[in-house]
Amino acid sequence: MLAEPSDREALRFGDRSLTYAELHEAAGTLAARLRGKRRVAVWATHTIETCVAVVAGLKAGVAVIPLNPKIGERELDHILNDSQPDEILTEPALSFEDHEDFPEPDDETPALIIYTSGTTGPPKGVVLPRRALKSNLDALAAAWEWTADDVLVHGLPLFHVHGLGIGILGPLRRGGTVRHLVRFDVRRAAHELAHGATMMFGVPTMYHRVADEVEQDPELAKAFGSARILVSGSAALPATDHERIAKATGQRVVERYGMSETLMNVSVRASGDRRPGTVGLPLDGVQVRLVDEAGTEVGFDTIGEIEVRGPNLFLEYLNRPDATKEAFRDGWFRTGDMAVREADGYLRIVGRRATDLIKSGGYKIGAGEIENALLEHPDVAEVAVTGEPDDDLGERIVAWVVPAGAAPKPEELSDHVAKLLSPHKRPRVVRFVEALPRNEMGKVLKRALGT
Repeated sequence: MLAEPSDREALRFGDRSLTYAELHEAAGTLAARLRGKRRVAVWATHTIETCVAVVAGLKAGVAVIPLNPKIGERELDHILNDSQPDEILTEPALSFEDHEDFPEPDDETPALIIYTSGTTGPPKGVVLPRRALKSNLDALAAAWEWTADDVLVHGLPLFHVHGLGIGILGPLRRGGTVRHLVRFDVRRAAHELAHGATMMFGVPTMYHRVADEVEQDPELAKAFGSARILVSGSAALPATDHERIAKATGQRVVERYGMSETLMNVSVRASGDRRPGTVGLPLDGVQVRLVDEAGTEVGFDTIGEIEVRGPNLFLEYLNRPDATKEAFRDGWFRTGDMAVREADGYLRIVGRRATDLIKSGGYKIGAGEIENALLEHPDVAEVAVTGEPDDDLGERIVAWVVPAGAAPKPEELSDHVAKLLSPHKRPRVVRFVEALPRNEMGKVLKRALGT
């Protein structure tokens, strides 16, 4: 599952680090204590201790439940009652002792249980087997030309598949190094990239800050331009930020698409066309199709729901056989995400079926393309587009806009969209807000708008 012990640096958090030999020894010591347990919860702080605890669980064949350290009492109670961990590790002291070797568990053994954000009800526990992690990390290595020579920098949370599953276990499987920033900061990320780091993972809110700062500081732009690859995920990267970063640094950001239940499904290749607004092609071993509401595949340039099949899929929702069954159609996982397949096979995500597919005046409209169009207006800093009931249209398009300065006239923004896209895609309502509600991964919580 992970690279062999060596003197190479495996982890660095601030001024603390562990080599692969030290990581295996510390994790092995803890794994000996966890042996025989079924599940263990880990208080997933931005620390080396969190990583050691996760690796220990993997060594011992124990399912690890990463817990958001900022979680509320009610949600924490739900997760603990649902998962019934045998032990909760808050911040285990590192201990380096002799221990026995651990046999490699079966590929179907649960490795991680990641709880969803719970936007449509109580969080569900996504049970990810070792098979999913191993196959997906190897497919990403092929797509991104990721090797032991790479040094990854990121500041992502460690209770999510992006920051933990890909951002920590990815480098550890390759035999490379991960430098965690503890808290994301553009200048600290640039410092790492200027001093040996070759890759960076981030979410769109982070890259928006990067775009702002590299435009003002040539040294920062040079540092980000020196990266072998910059990867963005967890939400769509606005095309405007993509182009701003490319213009300032000469570096085009790679986008990918995944979710807790599937890990990564699709990505732009390191050597491929890093085209704004697209997430590339299916990863090796992953099958992807776009279907209409009846489950019939749709053609090019037609909005359809993404369905996925492959070794990257989760085992089940913990204690929820009903939800597990409902999530599949003929062996395909129904993601709930909507996309368009372009002529060369690249996918362009247009949003969630529940919140981002707007049915207005007989048209199916993706909120994402309207958001990208509005972000091209100089007076728009941030935007979210939703649909709300309309007696005439079925749904009317609503734009929630954070202005870049003085708020423009609503009709000016509507006309801007109509000119760039088409008249039926223009917002019928524009509402100005001071900020958009977001979760810790930077995703806009559209269900919170208007409440």
